[in-house]
Formats: sequence, structure tokens, C-alpha cells
Amino acid sequence: MSKHNMYSTANLSDAQLKDQGNQMFSARKYEDAINCYSKAIIKNPTNATYFTNRALCHLKMKRWEQSCQDCRRALDMDPNLVKAHFFLGQSLMELELYDESIKHLQRAFDLAKEQRQNFGDDIASQLRLARKKRWNVQEEKRICQEIELQTYLNKLIREDMKNRIEKLTFDDSLDDETLKDKTQEIEQECEDHITELNNIFAKIDERRRKRDVPDYLCGKISFEILTDPVITPSGITYERKDIEEHLQRVGHFDPVTRVKLTQDQLIPNFSMKEVVDAFISENEWSLDY
Repeated sequence: MSKHNMYSTANLSDAQLKDQGNQMFSARKYEDAINCYSKAIIKNPTNATYFTNRALCHLKMKRWEQSCQDCRRALDMDPNLVKAHFFLGQSLMELELYDESIKHLQRAFDLAKEQRQNFGDDIASQLRLARKKRWNVQEEKRICQEIELQTYLNKLIREDMKNRIEKLTFDDSLDDETLKDKTQEIEQECEDHITELNNIFAKIDERRRKRDVPDYLCGKISFEILTDPVITPSGITYERKDIEEHLQRVGHFDPVTRVKLTQDQLIPNFSMKEVVDAFISENEWSLDY
């Protein structure tokens, strides 16, 4: 922003400063937009929108902490501000605070539905992403625990082998040849157990790599795996109870395409049902996804 423009902002109202910030934002001049929103906040610190506007600029510039701070200040003023929950959820996700991120993204999704605000699939896609990232973190923890268990069991088997061989050496009834044979027998038994154990864990690890539920198997409203999928004339598949609730509570339109929609236009998606059932039968863990 030029010096002339900076000086000229002194006489602008907070609303005018906000408008100027919006122009800067549209031009992708995020730092200049932040300056305008900051000046608007100084003139009127009670307008929550100025904080969410500045939060979005911080989000664009990957300043996650600053974005969180502005969103929280906005929510202190208006706890039902969809954008504040939405931007806060995205920033928290980048900070890897997935539980809190999901809480705010879910709140943004619910509020947008209640207030009939159209965010398309933006909030829903971020919520799916946050849930997937949290799942991946939980998977990593489970994998680490399994590796620790595998290492511990291997150690126990070898210790058991060592103790059994040690006992043999104190058995005076055994000649050298018998002692040697029994020692080899115990060692072979130990190696067989270790091989079998490691094969079991290898199979578990192989299954772990495939543990991911594709987005197309999940409802676009609840984000849970589809159980009673129905398709709209727009070609979008939803969970029946979710889309029916949407039609009753929000309005008679397709949440994604915004095309007019009534309950009698919902058709059971039997093909998707078959795909989902086949996936679940092969991946029972997905019920906890």
C-alpha cells in the first residue's frame, strides 16, 4: 500500500476500511488487507466480521496461530458465526489439533445448515479431511503399539529359549551329544515361533496399509459410511435420514447442487449399497472409522 493510501485511510470509517481491505484481499494483497482490517478493528473493536476477515488473511498466509486468535475473538462476540468456526477449524487442523478442529468444523457445518448459508461442499470437505487426518494419527499410534508388542514378544521368546537351554546345562543326566541335540531343538522351536509371530504381524501390517475409507462411500452430510444410500436427480448420493432431515429442516433443495429437491425424488441407490456392503464385509474395522 502506498504512503498516500496509508495516510488517506486516517479519515475513513471502519466500514470503509473494511471495504478497502476486501479489495486488497480480492487482489491477493493479504498483508495490505490485514492492515486495513486492523485499522477497522481499532475504530470499531466490536465488529466480529473484521476479525474473521483478518483471520482469513492469516489463513491464506499460513499464520495459523494468528488466525486462531482472531477467530476466537470473533466467537467471543458471536458464538454462532459460521466463518469463525470454519476458519478456526482449518487453522487448528494445520496445527494438528484434530479433536478441536473437528469440533469447530462440525459446528460450522451445523450452523451453516441452520442459518441456510450456502458454503457448497467447502466446510464438509474440510471436515472429512480433518477426520481423515485424525484417523491417520490414531493409526500411527496403533502401529507403534503393535511394533512395541511385536518386539516385546520376540524378546520373551528368545529369553525363554535362553532359560530352557541354561536349564539343560545343569542336567547331569544328559551326555554331550544329547545336550547338543536338545539345544538345537529348542533353538529351532524358538526360530519357528518367531517366524510365525512375525508373519502374523506382517499380515496385520499389510491390512493396515489398506485401512482407508474412500470418500465416495461416506455420506456428504454426516460423513459416516453410507447405510441407506439414496440418489437425487442431480446424481448426488446421500444417507437417507440425513437428506430427509435436510429437506425438512433447511429447505427443499439439493445441499450440494442447490437444485430444487423433494423427498419423493429420492431413489434408493442399490448399486452403492452393494459396494458399501462388500467393502464393510472385507474391512470390519471401517465400522469404527
